[in-house]
Amino acid sequence: MSNVAFKYTGLFILLALAQVLVFNNIDFAGYIDPYIYVIFILLYPINSNQTLFIFVSFLLGLTVDMFLNSGGINAAACLFIAYIRPIVLKLSFGTSYEYHAIKIESTFFSERFKYFLIMIGIHHFTLFAFEIFNIAQILSILKKTLFSGIFTLLLSLLLVSLFSRKKES
Repeated sequence: MSNVAFKYTGLFILLALAQVLVFNNIDFAGYIDPYIYVIFILLYPINSNQTLFIFVSFLLGLTVDMFLNSGGINAAACLFIAYIRPIVLKLSFGTSYEYHAIKIESTFFSERFKYFLIMIGIHHFTLFAFEIFNIAQILSILKKTLFSGIFTLLLSLLLVSLFSRKKES
């Protein structure tokens, strides 16, 4: 098993366990629920096999669904953001992404912020739309997306900046 495969297998297990054991028990005012397991999808190597990435993203969501007994909504949201990730990467990083010359951890904060914001926003909107599944409750979907998205975004940016290795100059 290569070093990269070992790293992302560990990240998969660590984030899934952290989500189901710690972050699922956090609920502020009924609208703020952190979903930090999306960090795995955000940081997965860009130049990897896309089919494998989509499958592993689905497995991540399915793993969280099994512990939450949520009927597949996390798997659907993970699958969706994994599928649209190339579009969001191109939108966020431009020509750097086209040549696969980026590592998310070593990008400018503004580009990383935009990428995380879009992906987390889409994930959360998809997740809560499937959870509530009622167009009459669109304000509730948007409120949960906004508040949980901001909290997840802040936690994700904090965790990635804390645990990313700085380049030695």
